[in-house]
Amino acid sequence: MTSTLLDQPTAPAAPKATPRPGTARPRLAVLDGLRLLAALAVLSWHWMGVQHWPAIWHGKTGRLMPVGSAIGAYGWLGVELFFLISGFVICMTCWGRTVGEFVTSRVTRLFPAFWVAVLLTSAVLYLAPQRWGVDAHKPTLVRVLTNLTMMPSPVGQSNIDQVYWTLWIELCFYVLFGVVTAFGLTYRRVLAFCGIWGFASIMAIASNFSLLSNLVQADYSWYFIAGIAFFLIHRFGPNLLLFGMVGFCWLMSLDRIQSMVQTNQGGAERPLSWRVAAVVITLSFVLVGAIAMGAMNGVRWRWLTVAGSLTYPLYLVHQEIGFEIINRLSTYLPPYATVAASLSVMLVTAWLLHRLVERPLGPLLKRGMAHSFDQVRSNGRLSARS
Repeated sequence: MTSTLLDQPTAPAAPKATPRPGTARPRLAVLDGLRLLAALAVLSWHWMGVQHWPAIWHGKTGRLMPVGSAIGAYGWLGVELFFLISGFVICMTCWGRTVGEFVTSRVTRLFPAFWVAVLLTSAVLYLAPQRWGVDAHKPTLVRVLTNLTMMPSPVGQSNIDQVYWTLWIELCFYVLFGVVTAFGLTYRRVLAFCGIWGFASIMAIASNFSLLSNLVQADYSWYFIAGIAFFLIHRFGPNLLLFGMVGFCWLMSLDRIQSMVQTNQGGAERPLSWRVAAVVITLSFVLVGAIAMGAMNGVRWRWLTVAGSLTYPLYLVHQEIGFEIINRLSTYLPPYATVAASLSVMLVTAWLLHRLVERPLGPLLKRGMAHSFDQVRSNGRLSARS
């Protein structure tokens, strides 16, 4: 009884802990569209913004596609939008679930398409090893097998596709959030989690403690925390505390983005503006905030749901496989036509991954994991009695 009372907000704030009618359950289709927009932004960075691999295009994209290259030079900011949306969506989908259901939902969502993407990309790299310096060597068997764990970097293996680095950051977020889920998600616990994670991120930056830094991911934690706060606004209603949390995360994200601007200038081979990056980050916060406040509840176009289903498979296959397609098509088509044709192929590939891999394998994996967790609970009860 005591723990139940402690998980409730204090009396003056009680109305804020009650989900607002009609705001907690409808699918937020605009988030699906934003996810695809983020994926396309990252794709534009790799395909047009980065200047390190001229052999892909048989020339520098800055010369071949000046406008596309200038826009693509800021496409890496799509990752930050991804993480902001992820904080919102993970908190939304996990509310009211057990830790077993949380783990099951993440495994069934991430791994089927990922396993197939790793094998497809490995086959492409093995049969047509790239010659432009991204990865000029055929992948070894141990590298492929380690990549199937989704955790190659921590154990010293390189990612089969460089874009997979973001998946490790997502996994760190899932581990941290899974701890809270194990205790049961409540308004107070989630708020406390956000505060502790934010403070730990500050400490990681101040101390330069590598273990803490790898766990809390201080360069990116602010987007996840803000996304969680936006979900709380969406579900329980706005208040000064939540707005303050979002504002603090926004300010910290503007600080941390400075080093990323400097780092990505090398890849873009042009000066990048912190102000432009700050505007993009701010617009990302504003868009997700508008969704949280219900400003876009009426937007329910069906194609947005389709866009959401294509986002993850597209992200998984767009770089290494996309480079091979671009390298061949660019000898026959002008640059922007090559982008359009290659994107069409990638979208079809993403749809096939969703239709032939995610849809059939996801439910099978979900049933298997649900049965496994049922056995864990049953054996746990038997052990307690013996």
